[in-house]
Amino acid sequence: MQTSWWAFPAVPFCGRAIALPDSKWSEGRAEPDLEKIVALEPDLVLGATGFHDKSLARLEALGIETLAVNVDGWNALRTLTEDLAQQIGADPTPLLDRYDACLAQAPESSPSALVLVSRQPLLSPNKDSWAGDFLAQFNIQNLTAELQGESPFDGYVTLSEEKVLTSNPEALLVVDTGENLLEQLKGDAFWGDLQATQTEAVYTFDYFGLVNPGSIASIEQTCDQLSQL
Repeated sequence: MQTSWWAFPAVPFCGRAIALPDSKWSEGRAEPDLEKIVALEPDLVLGATGFHDKSLARLEALGIETLAVNVDGWNALRTLTEDLAQQIGADPTPLLDRYDACLAQAPESSPSALVLVSRQPLLSPNKDSWAGDFLAQFNIQNLTAELQGESPFDGYVTLSEEKVLTSNPEALLVVDTGENLLEQLKGDAFWGDLQATQTEAVYTFDYFGLVNPGSIASIEQTCDQLSQL
């Protein structure tokens, strides 16, 4: 008997790519109705650590098995893929092979880069995040990799405009979260003084893939983009 499972939106895992009978996913980022989840009678519910803790606790109280996941790098993704595949009786090999093919696109050298995820505050990933590890895998010098500090999100640091100017990256990676971040940044005083903007080395990346793994398709798209910097 195969296990049916369900995952919250924005869970950092590529489960959509596994061909699993009775697998159930919710699209989008809105928190789902727990009553609807219970009605699906899943054997296992996946949620993102820190985002879905309360919902997972409520489901546990109802007798539904849950799994909180935190994918902050490629090793964590591989481990989760293998563990979940074993739990639900699936073969992880097709996904693992695609991970390897994706990382094989990494060039030997890449430009220095600064990733901007939001404007107020200016947030950028350090090495303790999925995005930070992704850049490292592609030999991209992440200029905020070693920075630490207060931030609303683990693995991200808050930057001042002065810090952005001082870092002066060869490439700017702006994350599209549906809020026209790039257009907002173009209106800031520091924007035109950056090396990357002057050489038109500004690239837009989707939230899913670079910040949150999302799906195998979004990861592969990000690999393609990073390999071309």
